[in-house]
Amino acid sequence: MSTRPSPRDLDVIAPNLKQRLSGVTSTIIRLVPLQARQIAIAATGPGLPDHVPHIPLSALVTLPRDRWRVWHARRNTEMLLGLVLRHVFRRKLRLLFTTASQRQHSAYTKWLIRQMDGVVAVSRKSAAYLDRPATVILHGIDLDDFTPPADKPALRARLGLDPKATLIGCIGRIRAQKGTDLFVDAMLRLLPDRPGAQAIVLGRATEAHKEFLAGLQSRIAAAGLSDRIHFPDEVPPDQVAAWYQALDLYVAPQRWEGFGLTPLEAMACAVPVVAADVGAFSEQLDPPEIGLLVPHDDLAALTAATDEMLDRDLAAEGAKARAKMEAEFSLSREAEALIAVYRDLLSRP
Repeated sequence: MSTRPSPRDLDVIAPNLKQRLSGVTSTIIRLVPLQARQIAIAATGPGLPDHVPHIPLSALVTLPRDRWRVWHARRNTEMLLGLVLRHVFRRKLRLLFTTASQRQHSAYTKWLIRQMDGVVAVSRKSAAYLDRPATVILHGIDLDDFTPPADKPALRARLGLDPKATLIGCIGRIRAQKGTDLFVDAMLRLLPDRPGAQAIVLGRATEAHKEFLAGLQSRIAAAGLSDRIHFPDEVPPDQVAAWYQALDLYVAPQRWEGFGLTPLEAMACAVPVVAADVGAFSEQLDPPEIGLLVPHDDLAALTAATDEMLDRDLAAEGAKARAKMEAEFSLSREAEALIAVYRDLLSRP
C-alpha cells in the first residue's frame, strides 16, 4: 500500500493527535505499516515518519460516505474527534478505542468510552478498569529488530563496553516514576560483592529531572562505583536494540507503568528480566521459570531478585525468554489480532 493512499480507498484510520513522540505514537508507527499489508489502513496526524501510510487531517471531513470505516482512537482527543466526524460531519465511522490505563477513568473518559463501538485493552489489568467488555490484545515486538546478537563481544566492543563483564541494564527515561533510583540503589548493594558485574542506565533525563539524575550520580561517586555504573548518552530509537543485545540481565524497576515494552524488548534480545509488578509485566513474564517479578517500589525485593537471577545461567534464561517472545509476543500477532477486530466492526450491519 502507498504511504500516501487515497482516503476513499481506506477501511481503517488510525489517528495520532500528538506531535511529540510517545508510547502511543510509537505503537502506531510500528503497527500501521505492517497492518497495511493486509487491510487498507492509514494514520493521520502530525509528526508521522514518511514510511507510515498516512493521510492529512484535512481529508477527514470529506471522507466519502460510501461505506463504513473504522476509526481507531487511542487517546481521549481522538475519541472526541471520531464522535465529531460521525455526528457533526456525518462520516460513516465505527469507533474503536484502545486503552492502556490502569486507574479509574474520569467521568468524561467513561462517557467517551461508552460511545465507542468497540474497545481493546492492552492487558487484563487495563480491562479490569473498564465498565464494559473489551478485547484484550497484548502489545507485540518486532522480532527482527529486537533479536539476539550474532556476536555479543564484538557488539560490546563497538559500544565501548567491557566484553567480559556481566552487564545489568535499565533502559528508559531517568526519573522517579521509572524507578531509576531503585535500580541504582540495588546496584550499589550488589556490585561490591560481584566484582565482575557492571551496570548501565540508558535514557534521557529531561530538564525537570536533571537534579534527580545528579543525585544518583553523586551517590554512585560516593560509593566509589562511577567506573562500574555507566550512563551512556541517549541514543536514537533505532539504536536502542543494540544496547539490549549487549546486556546479560535487564531490570525493569518502574513504580508505575501503563503497559511497558522494555521487558519485551529485552526478552526478544534473549536477555532475562527482573521486573516490578506494574503495568502488564505480570502478563509478560512467567515467573519463576521465565523472569522474576517483585512488588513495586520494594528495593529489598528488587535487590534480592536481581541477586538470585545473577546466580542462574543467564544465557539459558535468555533463550527461554526469546522462545516465549516468539510464541506469544510478535508484532505480527498483535497486528493480526487488531485486524480481526477491524473486520468484525466492518461486518456489522
